[in-house]
Amino acid sequence: MDRYIGLDAHSQTCTLAVMGTTGRRLREQVMETNGKLLVDFFKSIAGTKHLCFEEGTHSEWLYELLKPHVDEVVVIQPWRSGGQKSDSIDSWGMAERIRTGSIDCAVFKAPGIYSELRAAVRAHRALVGDLVRAKNRLKAIYRSRGLSGMGTEVYDPNERGKWIKKLPAHRRKLATILSSELDAVTNVHEEAEQWLLEEAARCSITKLLATAPGIGMIRAAQIIAIVVSPNRFRTRQQFWSYCGLGIVTRSSSDWTRDRRGNFVRRETALTRGLNRNRHPMLKAIFKGAAQNVESMTKHPLHADYQRMISAGMKPTLARITVARKIAAAVLAMWKNKEEYDPAKSQAKPHAA
Repeated sequence: MDRYIGLDAHSQTCTLAVMGTTGRRLREQVMETNGKLLVDFFKSIAGTKHLCFEEGTHSEWLYELLKPHVDEVVVIQPWRSGGQKSDSIDSWGMAERIRTGSIDCAVFKAPGIYSELRAAVRAHRALVGDLVRAKNRLKAIYRSRGLSGMGTEVYDPNERGKWIKKLPAHRRKLATILSSELDAVTNVHEEAEQWLLEEAARCSITKLLATAPGIGMIRAAQIIAIVVSPNRFRTRQQFWSYCGLGIVTRSSSDWTRDRRGNFVRRETALTRGLNRNRHPMLKAIFKGAAQNVESMTKHPLHADYQRMISAGMKPTLARITVARKIAAAVLAMWKNKEEYDPAKSQAKPHAA
């Protein structure tokens, strides 16, 4: 006896819908978002329980809480419907999707694996964004008064005073307050980065992946925190798509007649850029690593990059090609537990 359960969670309440094997709606209940109440609800349901809910603020907590009490848990990305919407409609919709097996892609969850490292990466990522915003906000004050050439001096507590004096009186207090905010964010950012490096040093895989060109300890830690397990990806093409480095092609009217009147497939498909359903942080990591390779003049990947540029390829496309090579190398290194080998990333000569 299978039971398919859809859960629509919010900060105050949860709406649960229980559906039978034939699609019959058996039960609907609204309860407080409370761990004990939710566990008691699932214990009261007999049979094999299949649970489906959306990725969101509560998804990690719900997964860890309910996984021991159900036979299957599937977390999905929120989807948009063109018709009516309510908590009840959403919960029944998720129950129907898991019943019919119409879930295209489930969100990967791995509670308890690299928990401290993942928390450190999350803190570091948030504070990097805060630091950038604080710097941009401060520098915008000087630009709004027609000042330029300040460089990074406005960020330095020992140098910013002469620039604050160049502002009109009604802007000096604002610049002083935002400078204090920047100092506070800088201190917390340094603390978060130190925490991240400490957690990364405890993980042997981080030291291994850091040997890849342009990666380093911080980017290696971020990759591990996001991917968690390399066995999620059977091929490098799957990993490229997850990173936003998969090439999307579009074609139409694929067949045409040749001179003899026979139908033959057209030779080319039009490229439409990179896939959009990706993890944005992973894409930034590997593109940033590729940019670092541009300055590594003695590295074989730099020679490949220069070769592509000399052949007429646009720098942006050459950089994406290098990023794909680095991503493929990182995946292979992780699976095989081996350090980076430059010889495996060199371009193979074409046969004459």
